[in-house]
This record gives sequence, C-alpha cells and structure tokens, in this order.
Amino acid sequence: MFDRLLGLALFLLAISVTILLHRIIKGPSMPDRVLALDAIGIHLIAMMAVLSISLRTSAFFEIMLLLAILSFIGTVALTKFIERGVLVEYDRNR
Repeated sequence: MFDRLLGLALFLLAISVTILLHRIIKGPSMPDRVLALDAIGIHLIAMMAVLSISLRTSAFFEIMLLLAILSFIGTVALTKFIERGVLVEYDRNR
C-alpha cells in the first residue's frame, strides 16, 4: 500500500513537471518562466526524495543537496539578469 502511494506521488510530480514545462515554453513573461524553472527544481528534489524513500536508501541525499544549490544559484542569476541585463557588473572607474 505504501509503495503504491509513493508511486502515485512520483506520477503526480511528473505530471506537475510537464505542466511546468508548458509554462516555461508558453509563459507570458520572463519572470513566469523563471518561477516555473525554480518550481521544476523543487519538484525534481521532491521526486528524488520520494524515490529515495521508495528504494530505502540514502544515496540520493547528496544529489538532492547539489540540485538544490544549483537551482538556487540559477534562480538568483536569472533574476539578476532580468533585473539589470548583465550578470557581472564591471566598474571601470575603480
């Protein structure tokens, strides 16, 4: 019974990721696309957690942490790019 619930959770998360992919492709604005990309990162972490519980292993914890860090850095970089148009600002006067 518990394995069926975990399988259902994986299935629902996969459906959610496909809906978010649609939002990335047809998003009305760039902030919507960035938000959908961040949500996909969160969903992938959740899918790995459910898979780790299902397989009864702790091998995915380091991968989940790495994916969380990369997702956060990517979201910050994309929002900075949207806000200012550049990622790294060089001040030539200094």
